[in-house]
Amino acid sequence: MKSLIQAVVIATVLAAPVASFAQSNQPVTRAQVRAELIQLEKAGYQPTRSDPYYPADIQAAEARVAAQNGTAQPAVSSYGGVANGSSDSGRAVSANGTKSIYFGN
Repeated sequence: MKSLIQAVVIATVLAAPVASFAQSNQPVTRAQVRAELIQLEKAGYQPTRSDPYYPADIQAAEARVAAQNGTAQPAVSSYGGVANGSSDSGRAVSANGTKSIYFGN
């Protein structure tokens, strides 16, 4: 019986952090979105600028805001890491010379 109580206590202690990091299912209000946008603009993000490198500037502003708030996220996100290399298979493509339309017949 003592081991059962001990197992329940250990399971409760291990499950407590899961509940503390759970996100609320409440939708974000318009005021919260506006406040976040103002905070991002103060951090250097310009939503009206036409930028071909869009994700980089907003991510940099979000990182600055997170650093100011003390809630910096780890460098690795839930999207996975960056591939270190790549490989190709097959053979190199060679240009075919000009051939007659009757070639091979």
